[in-house]
Amino acid sequence: MYRVWNFLTNYSLLLIFGALIALVWANLDLIAPVAGDPHYWADTYHYFVDFVIWDHAPIGEYHAAEIAASDPAFAEMVAAGAEVYTGADGAQFVFGEGSRTLTLHYLVNDLLMAFFFAIAAKEVWEAVILENGSLRGKKAATPLFATAGGMFGPIAVYLGLAAVMGSETYSAVANGWAIPTATDIAFSYLIGRLVFGAGHPAVRFLLLLAIADDAAGLIILAVFYPSGELAPEWLLLSLGAALAVFLLANWLPRRLDQGNQDRPASTWVRKTLSFWPYLLAGCASWYGFMMSGLHPALGLLPIVPTIPHADRAFGIFSEAEQYLTDLLNMIEHALKHPVEIVLFFFGLFNAGVEFSSIGPATWLVLAGLLIGKPVGILLFGWVAAKPLKLGIPQGMRIIDLVVIGFVAAIGFTVSLFVASVAFNAGPVQDAAKMGALFSFAAALVAIASGKIFRVEKQNL
Repeated sequence: MYRVWNFLTNYSLLLIFGALIALVWANLDLIAPVAGDPHYWADTYHYFVDFVIWDHAPIGEYHAAEIAASDPAFAEMVAAGAEVYTGADGAQFVFGEGSRTLTLHYLVNDLLMAFFFAIAAKEVWEAVILENGSLRGKKAATPLFATAGGMFGPIAVYLGLAAVMGSETYSAVANGWAIPTATDIAFSYLIGRLVFGAGHPAVRFLLLLAIADDAAGLIILAVFYPSGELAPEWLLLSLGAALAVFLLANWLPRRLDQGNQDRPASTWVRKTLSFWPYLLAGCASWYGFMMSGLHPALGLLPIVPTIPHADRAFGIFSEAEQYLTDLLNMIEHALKHPVEIVLFFFGLFNAGVEFSSIGPATWLVLAGLLIGKPVGILLFGWVAAKPLKLGIPQGMRIIDLVVIGFVAAIGFTVSLFVASVAFNAGPVQDAAKMGALFSFAAALVAIASGKIFRVEKQNL
């Protein structure tokens, strides 16, 4: 039990505390109402989250300026081809050049969370590129099939039930189809170890599935949930930064060291320049993502593959990796504690949902996770293992896929993030976030299903 608690305190506790504080704060009106103001505490929470750090800033959320018909510039812009819009009050306006506002919420969700996604991308990159990577070869086939099922199943359940609820509900919630596809890799790994034991092959299967799920989730965020109007030419800045730092700080030193076992150039770059070239490249890449309209939290992804890495990896959360001296692992472990603090604020700034916000989106997210995940993982995993004869790891049973499905149904962190970008702030977003928070129930279901299906725990 100590090892489980140690893992929890290392990777998840601050995130949980942040989410709990937010949930209590946003619902204090039920516990300690303020006379004459039934939404006093909820308003203070939202004021805090949306606190403006810097108005008219170089980075932040973009707000296009509305130029009314009474403004002299209106006629000039219409003559230049600007599209005319009609507001709810019937007044006409056009959108002019706007400005950016840096808020606390933007700072955490769009800037600082880039480090969290960079760590996830590091694990995906190693799993794909290393010769013995977990996402290479036949051994990855069945988990990858199961990953596909763990994404298509929730989408089918979410959209199917939304359609049954009627066209009005479907239109309101349809854009949230990706929310239940997410798997919280940290919590899932923790519960997987509780259910199966640290030495069970199902834990490695689950971890591979979660890493592949993260990879697919990053693609979904980039393709389907842009943060603004797309301007893909700005991605050339990200590409240029990645190429420049790879050539100058990675490829060139290794080229100069050819035939010299002491590797003086590479050693000098690693010890003297350290992570600074990659940080500068990361800033440029992040800015390129922000200006391109893609979600800037993904802005560090092009830089991760350019960082020198070891020819082996021990797996996510492995203590052994702290003894590897390659720059990629050094950066990851240096980021560990800062990212924990970032996750605390992520939970604080995103989990503050009033219980009164529970609605159709809540139950759709939960159904997608608790029904779609296990059914999809079981169905696709069985097809891969039996009809396609790709097999499953020795020591695993087909029925274990159901338990893995429930474990993977803990969406939490990534589901919260997707909910925050899938919907504009308001009742539907809050309801979807509540579904992501309630996905913690999957942990209890997973533990119960482990007992029902007689999972034999295997410890190291």
